[in-house]
Amino acid sequence: MEYIEKYPILEINLNKIYQNTNYVVNLCKEKDIAVAGVVKGLNAQIEVVKKMVEGGCKYIASSRIEQLINIRENKIKNENMLIRMPMTREIEDVVKYIDISLNSEIETINKIEEECKKQNKEHKVILMMDLGDLREGIFDENEFINTSLYIENNLKYVKLYGVGTNLSCYGSIKPSYENLNKLCDVATKIETIIGRELDIISGGATTTLPLIIENNIPKKINNLRIGEAILLGRDLIDYWGYDLDEINKDTLILKAEIIELKNKPSYPIGEMFIDAFGNKPTYEDMGVRKRAILGVGKQDFVFHDSLIPLDEGIKIVGSSSDHLIIDIQNSNKDFKVGDVVNFGMFYANALYLTSSNYVNNKYVY
Repeated sequence: MEYIEKYPILEINLNKIYQNTNYVVNLCKEKDIAVAGVVKGLNAQIEVVKKMVEGGCKYIASSRIEQLINIRENKIKNENMLIRMPMTREIEDVVKYIDISLNSEIETINKIEEECKKQNKEHKVILMMDLGDLREGIFDENEFINTSLYIENNLKYVKLYGVGTNLSCYGSIKPSYENLNKLCDVATKIETIIGRELDIISGGATTTLPLIIENNIPKKINNLRIGEAILLGRDLIDYWGYDLDEINKDTLILKAEIIELKNKPSYPIGEMFIDAFGNKPTYEDMGVRKRAILGVGKQDFVFHDSLIPLDEGIKIVGSSSDHLIIDIQNSNKDFKVGDVVNFGMFYANALYLTSSNYVNNKYVY
């Protein structure tokens, strides 16, 4: 019986992910920085996790405890890191399955201590400091230092493993030598008081890599939590202007099938109101154009604007829940119904596509 591929397909190139991992790990290693490979961007698929481990990631990190539990059950031995602060109802599993967690609430840390006592286990915490991005972290320096000392001096099972920060994810604050050096200065104060060095000074994520490239990262930073630069590699060139040839930008390709091919007006006809998501899109009247509809939609990728057509002459027009509309008027290809169109993507697309039950993942090497 002939095998028929079912579209849409997300093609995941494992060798290229390995190459990206190895390059990023070695880039960081030059500055004595260890990498926590963040796997949530591809839904922590085990084959991808294995390539990140092979590529040299010291830690495996995710914001979803379910993903880290699955990784542990699949015999991945690297220390794991929960990079979203634990919810109260997760604490039993945090102690049971997680090696390191990011925290900022002393109430949560105390509950972790209680659960550690029950399970007779130690747990490492990285205390998070808010440097202005206004997502997680303790904002006041004195409170931050006092919380660190409380963990160090009053808790038996919870260990103060290090300090960290997050930038760019919410407040879009750019990592800089100045704001990261503030974290380093506070870490030095804590180390002086407790009489030992902290194991981890975690300076953020992919958005901190430009400081390494510019040779402008504080020397005390010894950990980064990297996902996008390994899994897709597009942010550095498209947002930061660093075109690193060694990083593959085509690790993921979305393949979607044409289900309709028609010549249609480019401007909707009738009284305009809102679309299926309550938005009021704007349209450009370009006359009658040759258009294709593909069998994939917002439910799978959410943002069509960040998909990248890989064939020349194709323009994305829009999308609905289950349809992607493209203009192929200027394409040199003679597309037919049933043909497949390929797209690159950015991090958000990958995050949603790998979480969709309606997109088939295909590993290539």
